[in-house]
Amino acid sequence: MARVLVVEDEQELLALIRQELRHAGHEVEAAYDGPTGVAAVEREEPDLIVLDVMLPGFDGLEVLRRVRAKRATPILMLTARSTELDKVLGLELGADDYLTKPFSMRELLARVSAILRRVELIRARSASTPEAERIEAPGLVIDIAAHEVIVEGQTVAFTATEFRLLRLLAGNPGRVFSREYLLEEVWGGDVTVFDRTVDSHIQRVRKKLGKAGEMIETVWGVGYRFTARVRA
Repeated sequence: MARVLVVEDEQELLALIRQELRHAGHEVEAAYDGPTGVAAVEREEPDLIVLDVMLPGFDGLEVLRRVRAKRATPILMLTARSTELDKVLGLELGADDYLTKPFSMRELLARVSAILRRVELIRARSASTPEAERIEAPGLVIDIAAHEVIVEGQTVAFTATEFRLLRLLAGNPGRVFSREYLLEEVWGGDVTVFDRTVDSHIQRVRKKLGKAGEMIETVWGVGYRFTARVRA
């Protein structure tokens, strides 16, 4: 069972989502606009957020920005927009998955389950490693057991997907990973992904790492590798 926050202003859809999630065994809280959604995240500390893009007050993308500034809570975006650009924008801002309206409740539940499984897998792997295990590079410490990324002495919030991506790259310095391999290993084939999904996440990880982000190199036509060095 997980605590799920649904931020959706369409009352009928919200009621249906709430009903299906509760039938699946989850505890469900609801919010109806952007401001109350952000407040509910702080108050309820959910395990997963189902977030509509089109909301009164301020939209779901703004909710996403504000949540990501403080928390790594998994977020499934809902939208009536179907263009790849809109989906990539949500992913670049830190969404874990994207579902386009109209959708079936079966697909929604499958996406929710896939996200929760990935988070649980990461936690299980972290719990099975010694507390002292960490990856260190110039200006960067990745604490596996604590699931923390420390950049220049400051802890930086990473989503579960971002952490897994960084851990895979930094844990195998010098190895080149193709986009296809990263999609399979990090996203596990559980969700629909797009051509720029890996690129968007890499850009966001680099930005969070600051100067240390230079250690993630692009190998043109192939993928990415971690070099464990930065330019002077």
